[in-house]
Amino acid sequence: MWRSPGSLPPQPAAGEAAAALRRLAAFLGRALPLCRAHATQLYARGLWQRLVAAPPDAVLQALRRPLREPSGAAGGEWDDDTFSNVFCENSKKLINVHLFALAAEYYSLSHLGVCTPLEELLKALGGDNQGSTGIKTDEFMNNKKSHEVQVMSELVDKIANYCGIKQVIDVGSGKGYLSSFLSMQYNLKVYGIDSSNTNTNGAHERNRKLKKHWRAYQSRARANPESRRSEKANDSPVQNEIKCKAVNERTLNNSCLQSQDQRTTQDLVGSCVFTEIATSETSKQTEIDLVAQAQCNESELSEEALAFLDVLPADAVEISSSRCNSGELREEEKAQRKMASIKAKASKSSESNLYFPLTSYITAETELRDIIADLENCIMVGLHTCGDLAANTLRIFTAKPEIKAVCSVGCCYHLLSEQYENQEDCTEEVWGFPMCQYLKDKGWCCGRNARMSACLALERIAVGQMLPTDSLFYRAVLQVIIEEIYGVTKSERHVGKIFSKSSSFLDYVRKSLKKLELDDSKLPDSCIMDYYEKYKHRMNELEAFNMLKVVLAPCIEVLILLDRLCYLKEQDNIAWSGLVKLFDPVKSPRCYAVIALKK
Repeated sequence: MWRSPGSLPPQPAAGEAAAALRRLAAFLGRALPLCRAHATQLYARGLWQRLVAAPPDAVLQALRRPLREPSGAAGGEWDDDTFSNVFCENSKKLINVHLFALAAEYYSLSHLGVCTPLEELLKALGGDNQGSTGIKTDEFMNNKKSHEVQVMSELVDKIANYCGIKQVIDVGSGKGYLSSFLSMQYNLKVYGIDSSNTNTNGAHERNRKLKKHWRAYQSRARANPESRRSEKANDSPVQNEIKCKAVNERTLNNSCLQSQDQRTTQDLVGSCVFTEIATSETSKQTEIDLVAQAQCNESELSEEALAFLDVLPADAVEISSSRCNSGELREEEKAQRKMASIKAKASKSSESNLYFPLTSYITAETELRDIIADLENCIMVGLHTCGDLAANTLRIFTAKPEIKAVCSVGCCYHLLSEQYENQEDCTEEVWGFPMCQYLKDKGWCCGRNARMSACLALERIAVGQMLPTDSLFYRAVLQVIIEEIYGVTKSERHVGKIFSKSSSFLDYVRKSLKKLELDDSKLPDSCIMDYYEKYKHRMNELEAFNMLKVVLAPCIEVLILLDRLCYLKEQDNIAWSGLVKLFDPVKSPRCYAVIALKK
C-alpha cells in the first residue's frame, strides 16, 4: 500500500488490487460449478454426486472445524498453489473439503490485504462532529438500521468536512433513514433519491412516526424551564410551519438499464417522474406565495426539537391549532409575523439542513442537474443500494465533476445485470458486472445462482443462525415431484413462502401445486409421502451442500467488490479509493463500503 496526499490512510495500489482480483478469480473459476448450483435442484439433478466426492457427513464435520479458525493460522504457509488441489482436475468435483474451507478464508478481504480499517480512515479524516445534535437513532429505527445509520453517517460527515462540502446525494434512499439523520445530526443538506413507489409510501409512514417524536420533543422542551430560559435569552428566530401542497413534477426520459423480473413493476419505470418535496430554488420563488403559520410558543422549543422540525419535509409536521390560534390574530400582526418568517428563512436558506426526498430512477446516464436544480460540490452515498444501482453510483461519481467523494454499500447481488450472461436476451450497453477491464477481457460471468450465494451470511451462521434446512428440503423434494410427475423443469410461477403456512409435507405439496397451477388430483397422498420417505434420509446432503455454498459466499462477494475497486483504480481523477468494513457483519451482513475521493 502507498500513502496518498492529504494524510489519508494507505490505500491498495492499483496493481495490488488487480493482483488480488486475478488470484481470487482463478480460484473461483474452478469453484463455479458449485457456485452456480441451486439447492432446490439437489435431488432432481443429482448435484451432490456430480459436484462433491466426499460423503455429506464428512463434509459437515470438516466444515465445522475451520469455520472459526483464526485467520493467522498457518497463514505464512498459504499461497495460491496450496489450493490447486481443492477440486479434481478431471471430474471437477470437490475432493478436499479442509483446503476448500481454508481457501475461502485465504481469499477473504482481510487476508488479501486490500481492506482499509474504518478506525484508520476516521482518524485520518479528522473532525470533531461539532455540528451534531445528539439525537439518538434507536428512537425511530430498529437495531440493525440504527447501527448502520450511526456508523455510516459519522463517516460521511467526516468525508464531507474533509472535502469542504455540505451537500449529500443519497441514492436508493428508501425511507430516508440515512438522509434524515445526516441532516438532523450533522446539519448537512441532503437529497434522497429513490425509484420505488413502495419506499415513497414507507417514507410517508416514517414521517407519521417522526411526528410523534416531534411532539414528544415539544413536551420535553415545555417541561424544561432551563431550556425555556435559555431559548428566551437567545431570542431565537420564529420557526415556521410551511405546508407546501404544490408539488413540482417533471418527466425524466430515463431509459432503464435492465428489465429485472425480481422487482415489481412499480419499482422500475421507463419514463420516470420525480417529485420534489422541496428544493431551495422552489422555496425561494414561492416563499412569498406560501401561507406561513408562526408557532406562538417558539421560545419553549429546544435546539434538539428544532433539529427534528428542520429535517422533516415541509408537509411532515402538524402543529395543533391550540398551540397557535392564528385566526384570532389581527391582520397586521399576521402580516408582521409572515414577513419575519420570510426574512428568517431567506437568511438561513444557504445553510439549511433540510432533507429533500426526490423520486427518480437512477441510471449511469442520469443527469443530476435535471433532478437537483442547485447541485453543487457534494458527496454521493448509498446504504445498501440494490443491484445495478451500486455500480451506477460509482459510474456517476467518476463522470460528474461536482461529486467529490463517494461512499457506497451495495446489496442484492442477485439483481445485478451481467454482461456475459444471457446475452441474446439483453440489449443493454451498461452492466452491473463486470466493471473493471480485467474481468471484461476474461468475459467473466458469475451467474444468478452464484450471485444469490453471495447474499448468504457466513458470520450469522457461524454464531448459530442456521439456514432453514427443513423448508429447503421440502422445496428440493417438491422439485423432484414436479419434474417427474408433471414434466415441468422451469416455470414462471414461484412457490413462495408456503412452508410457514403448511402443517405437513403433504399439505406443503398440495398448496404448492395449486400455486403453480398444476393438477394435484392426479397425485394421491400415498405417492407424495413415498417421495418424502425416499429422500428424508438424504437431508444431510442438503445441509452439507448449503454449508459449502455459505463458506464460498464471501469469495463471490469479494470478487464483486474488487471488481468495483479495480474500476475506480482505472480512473485518472481518483485521489484515494478503498474498501472499508463499516458494520458488524452479524448485525448487517452486507458490511463493506466502496469509498473514493477525487483529486
